[in-house]
Amino acid sequence: MSENYLANPLLKRAYVQLEWTAEQVQEVIKCAQDINYFIKNYVKIISLDEGLINFDMYEFQESMAELIAENRFSVIKTCRQAGKTTTSAAVILWHILFNDDYTVAILANKLTTAREILSRVQRAYENLPKWLQQGVMTWNKTSIELENGSKIIASSTASSAIRGYSINFLYLDEFAFVPRNIQDDFFTSVYPTIISGTNTKVVITSTPNGFDLFYKIWTNSVENRNEYVNFSVNWWDVPGRDEKWRDKTIANTSEDQFRQEFEAEFIGSSNTLIAPSVLRAMTFKTPVSTYYEGSLNVYEEPVQGRAYFCVADTSRGVGIDSSAFIIVDVTEIPYKVVAAYKNNTIAPIVYPEVIYNVVKSYGDAFTLVEINDNGQQIADILANDLEYENIIYTTMQGRGGQVIGGGFSSNSQKGVRTTKPVKRIGCATAKTMIEKHKIILNDFDLINEMSTFIQRGNSYEAEQGAHDDLMMCVVLFSWASNQQFFKELTDTDFRKKLLEERDKLLSDDVLPFGFYDDGSDESELIINNPTGEIWHNDTSNKWYSW
Repeated sequence: MSENYLANPLLKRAYVQLEWTAEQVQEVIKCAQDINYFIKNYVKIISLDEGLINFDMYEFQESMAELIAENRFSVIKTCRQAGKTTTSAAVILWHILFNDDYTVAILANKLTTAREILSRVQRAYENLPKWLQQGVMTWNKTSIELENGSKIIASSTASSAIRGYSINFLYLDEFAFVPRNIQDDFFTSVYPTIISGTNTKVVITSTPNGFDLFYKIWTNSVENRNEYVNFSVNWWDVPGRDEKWRDKTIANTSEDQFRQEFEAEFIGSSNTLIAPSVLRAMTFKTPVSTYYEGSLNVYEEPVQGRAYFCVADTSRGVGIDSSAFIIVDVTEIPYKVVAAYKNNTIAPIVYPEVIYNVVKSYGDAFTLVEINDNGQQIADILANDLEYENIIYTTMQGRGGQVIGGGFSSNSQKGVRTTKPVKRIGCATAKTMIEKHKIILNDFDLINEMSTFIQRGNSYEAEQGAHDDLMMCVVLFSWASNQQFFKELTDTDFRKKLLEERDKLLSDDVLPFGFYDDGSDESELIINNPTGEIWHNDTSNKWYSW
C-alpha cells in the first residue's frame, strides 16, 4: 500500500511508519522548541520572481511569529503587502505540527480569503520532508486533519462560522474589513467559547479600516485596557521601501489612502461630518459600569448638584437600527457624555421605562425625545404613564421652525421632530462643538458611528451598512444647545430657581388645610398628609397619629 495520501507524492498518509535518524530526531526537537528555526529552515513559499523558495524572514516577521507563539491574545496592525498572511500561515503550520488535538480556525472577511490562507499552509506542508510531516487524514479546500488529531478549518467571519467546534487557535485575518454588525455579532457569539480554555489563542491581523471593533481592540491594547499584546508593521519596516518608493506610491494613489494602507493609520470614511484629523485624535473611555446586559455604558456616575440632559432616539426593536440615548453633563463646557445606551432589540413599549430609570438617577435630567416614526409613543409613555415631568416640549413658530418650550400651547408637542432645518442646524453645531473640543464624547460606539457619518447630498447620514443612532442623539443635542431654554438650563442661578420652585410645589402639597378650635387656649392643627393619615399636634409640639 502506498505511503502517500490519495496518490499525492508530497503528502504522507496517516499512520505510515518511518524510521528517523538521530539527526532527524534532533531537528524535530529544535523545530518544536524554536518557531523561527522551523520556519526559516523548513517552510517554503512562492515568490513572484523566483518561484518556490525558502521563507527568508524579515526581522519584523520573526518578531511577529515569536509574539504569536508566546502570547494568548495578539492584535497585529500591518501595512499592505507586508507578508503578514504568509507569516501567519507559517505560524499556524507550526502549531498543528507540534501540538496534538489542536484545532485552528482561519476566518476572514471573505471565504475565498480564508481558503487562500489555508492553501498557503497546505503548500508549505506539502514541501516539508516526509519525516517532519504528520500523516494526513483529511485534505480539501476548507479543512485539513492530521493523524495527531490536529485540524484546520477555514470559513468567513460569521457568528455561526465555528459554532460547535472547540477552538485552540482563532485566526482573524483582515478583521477591520468584516462588516461592523458582523464583527459585533461574531464576538458576542464566539468569544465566550474561545476564552473558556486556559491556553486558547486569538490572533487578529488587519490593515486599519476606520474606527471599528479592530480599532477598539487595538486602542485598548495600546493603553493596557485588555489582554491583547499589540504589534505594528509600517511601510518602512519592509526592506526595499524608502522615501522614493513612498512618493511614487502616493502619486499613484492618494495621501489618505497611503496613510491608511501603508502607514496603518485609522482613518474614517471620506466626506465625514467631522474632520478626519479630529477623528484620528479622538479617544474613548472604558465604562466605569454597565447595565441592561451591556446596553448602557456609564462613564461617570450621577453627582448631586450637576445638570444633566438626555436625548433619546427610537427604533422598532427588530434587530436593525437601535434605540439609543445619551446622558450629557451640561454643568459646564466642555460638556461630557456620561452615559450612552444602545440596543437594537428592545421593544418600544419597554424602552421608556429604561429611559425613565436612568434619567431619574441623573437628577431628573431634562429629556428630549426624537418623535419621528414611533418616537411619539415613547414620549407619551414617559409623560403620561410614567408621569415624568422633565420631558422637553417643542412648539412650531412659523419661519423660526421648532423651538423648545410651550408645554401648555395648543401647537406644542412632546419631543422634537427631526426636520431638515433641525438636522441642518444640529449637524453644523455638532461639527463646531466637536472640532472645537466643546464636548467630550467618551463612548466607543458613538465615535465609531461618527467615523461613518458622511455627506449624502445636502445632508449627513450613516454610510451603507453602518448606523447613526447615537450620532443622531448628538446632532439633536447640538440643535437643543442653540435654544434659549438650554442656555437658561445651563445657568446655575436658573437651575437653583427651578429647584426652589419644585420644592415649593412639594411643600404646598402637604400644607395644613384647616384649624380646629374648641374655644380653649389649646388649639389643634390637623393636616392631611400624602399617606392619607391624620396627624395631631398638642401643646407639647409633639406630632403623632390618631
